Amino acid sequence: MPSSSPQKKKPVIALFNYGGGMRGLLPAHFMQKIEETTGLHMSDMVDVFMGPSTGSILNAALNIPNPHDPTKPKFKARHMVRFYEREGIHIFPRDSFRSFRSMIHDFNNRTMRIEQLGNLLKHGHYEHASLGRSLRALYGRHKLSDSLKSLIIPVYNIEGEALRPTQEQGETPNSPVHSVNTFLNEGGHALWLKNMKFEGAQHTLPPQQVDIFDAVMASTAAPTYFPCYSFDMHDAENSKKQSIAGIDGSIFDNPCISYMGALRRHIPADRDLIIIVLGTGYFNRSYKKEDWNRFGSLGVVDPSNDMPLINIFFYASETALLDSFRHEVGDNLYVFNKSLVSGPYMRDYPNTDIDDASPENLRRLKNFFEITLEENRKSFNEICEILVKNYDESRKSVKSSEKESKTTSIGDKIKSKLLGK
Repeated sequence: MPSSSPQKKKPVIALFNYGGGMRGLLPAHFMQKIEETTGLHMSDMVDVFMGPSTGSILNAALNIPNPHDPTKPKFKARHMVRFYEREGIHIFPRDSFRSFRSMIHDFNNRTMRIEQLGNLLKHGHYEHASLGRSLRALYGRHKLSDSLKSLIIPVYNIEGEALRPTQEQGETPNSPVHSVNTFLNEGGHALWLKNMKFEGAQHTLPPQQVDIFDAVMASTAAPTYFPCYSFDMHDAENSKKQSIAGIDGSIFDNPCISYMGALRRHIPADRDLIIIVLGTGYFNRSYKKEDWNRFGSLGVVDPSNDMPLINIFFYASETALLDSFRHEVGDNLYVFNKSLVSGPYMRDYPNTDIDDASPENLRRLKNFFEITLEENRKSFNEICEILVKNYDESRKSVKSSEKESKTTSIGDKIKSKLLGK
């Protein structure tokens, strides 16, 4: 009789949502379409949610438990589409003078340095309180540990003590200079706020003791748009209280970084990993050498030149790691994204600015989603099938565990009776 091969284990499905302010409507539209097609919630089908900034708003909201049924999410993706359409204008109110206020604030910093003037101009930022009210309505007082599925929220902590090298094993004050480990473990650094709870996850720690609201407020604190966001949390390893001054996780995060920096270590060797990436449109440009040399020290960060240096910093790490990322994930990588600065219908593309909440831009974002969907229809249908299959296999696993637990319980009762207990 031929021996049956061992049954392949259920894959781990991870979803990455990009940052991008109001362009978060694009992944929201995609997830609404997925939920309508499958008839399931995203948290029913996805094992790990990750992504910075506006992506963290979506991921966290879709993992808030329903107060009437804590096993189900409070929000569907269509609720998040409405959230952006309704709250966008309050988070990013039309402000013709914001750029002017920002310019005066910068001039004041370089010359007069009048503190009262800086406060009067709000440092060129939008009101943090408006964003806070909108997010508090979504998350309430829920903790990171409350998320329905595994959740990774990236934040960049700009504060820290003086930089010092990581201490090597057996090192004393009289030891020679570092020759092996010269990494720095203090100062500004990337911070992963994680609740890893998918079945079989390896090398996990308890989630940090932090409110989801605080984590997302920090991950969305986009430089020049919002001030940095300060909050306290307790570290998962030693319960030590930490004070965080967080800015936007998009400073460092992208699908490659999330995979290599936060996810890969938790994936068992005998499980496949499928990664779905929902983009917010990209605008990575190339520059002619004559233009680059002409920009000068201020021109490389001038908005009138589309801030070429910032643009390069934003995409450099992703392009550096992309080949390795694709090699490791292989055919299990599904990316839904599209250029905002090239294509046949550019006149009707949405604004690349993250703060355009105008009705016209909302219409353009919906149109851009529909174009991207049609260009990727085959892949979209494929991931819907994969997600439904993942849900079905998860349900089988739960029922099998419940049956095994019930059988064990009955067995224990019979054993007790036989032993006269």
